[in-house]
Amino acid sequence: MSEEPLDTFTPEQIEAARKIFAGPVSFLKSAPELKHLPDPVVPEVAVAGRSNVGKSSLLNALTNRNGLARTSNTPGRTQELNFFDVGEPLRFRLVDMPGYGFAKAPKDLLRKWRYLVNDFLRGRQSLKRAIVLIDSRHGIKDVDREILDMLDTAAVSYRIVLTKTDKIKATELAEVRAQTEAEARKRPAAHPDIIATSSEKGMGLPELRAAVFEAVT
Repeated sequence: MSEEPLDTFTPEQIEAARKIFAGPVSFLKSAPELKHLPDPVVPEVAVAGRSNVGKSSLLNALTNRNGLARTSNTPGRTQELNFFDVGEPLRFRLVDMPGYGFAKAPKDLLRKWRYLVNDFLRGRQSLKRAIVLIDSRHGIKDVDREILDMLDTAAVSYRIVLTKTDKIKATELAEVRAQTEAEARKRPAAHPDIIATSSEKGMGLPELRAAVFEAVT
């Protein structure tokens, strides 16, 4: 099996995405319930991932801002959809979805998470793509498959992104990437190409920016 990505971005796509993310990016609002969602006036890309996958760090690195997405383990913050405006004038929005897989959360909190996320995915016409973050040290776990199943059922196109790739050996990364791509190919709503990233080292960030920008243009 070839380890080359199934698609590549042109230098023009990489540069266009770099420029848009180098411009204004600002926090808009948090939505703990669907009634608090902003009007769907521009395309949206949602970012999902289990707790401790490095979602906040990746969002901060993606947008070149240290404090855009705040890292917090408090259940109240976990249960909100956080919206960020990108571009001036506004071009699209990033949606930071509540983390999942936190083992000690009470059942009513887990139920609230499921309802909020599921209803958002199924009913948001402006949602063009989801980015699902997978810790490269662990690969896809059953708790990740739950969100992948929700995305498949809701027919929301998504791309799987590996995080923390600087924490494992190249041979291990190649193996995890091959396993992840094999699973992605079996899923109806998944993009077949996997992007491997490192927030600390900057690996894969230009391609991820291009992938986000491609989804909303």
